[in-house]
Amino acid sequence: MKNVTILDKDFELFIPYEKIRSIIEEMAEQMNKDLKDKNPLFLCILNGSFMFAAEIFKRISLLDAEISFIKLASYSGTNTTGSVKELIGLNEDLTGRTVVVLEDIVDSGITIDKTIEQIKSKNPLEIKIATLLLKPDALRVQVPLDYIGIEIPNDFIVGYGLDYNGRGRNLIDIYKVTEN
Repeated sequence: MKNVTILDKDFELFIPYEKIRSIIEEMAEQMNKDLKDKNPLFLCILNGSFMFAAEIFKRISLLDAEISFIKLASYSGTNTTGSVKELIGLNEDLTGRTVVVLEDIVDSGITIDKTIEQIKSKNPLEIKIATLLLKPDALRVQVPLDYIGIEIPNDFIVGYGLDYNGRGRNLIDIYKVTEN
């Protein structure tokens, strides 16, 4: 689909799935090299990162890799709220582990910063951050990013796990809002 309408907003195709898949393949290849012999725990931030996490994790060839999930929220409609509420916390023992956080998008940096803070309290060996999408112009908090899929402009986007008021996550491509 070239264009979609979700609730009151129109969106146009921005990043097709073929490009998303190619980006993820490159990211996974680098992770397989970097994380060899590190017993990594991949930590998926729900809800938005579920498609990214599934796509990247099935390309991780490390037999000791594990995956877990945390759910945080910082969005209301199309705007980041600036505050993060923990909805589902970390239950795993992270002591001495390499933790790889899988995030769909880093824009303000607030969500990932809060996540790093929570993980550090569990004494991991190291924390690595992987984001499929980065909006450098929207950053309000500087955060260390180890794996960046693609930098994008500060447009509101949906699809491939990203939503607009709970809708559009199931779109396989990524769409950006059009000016009305």
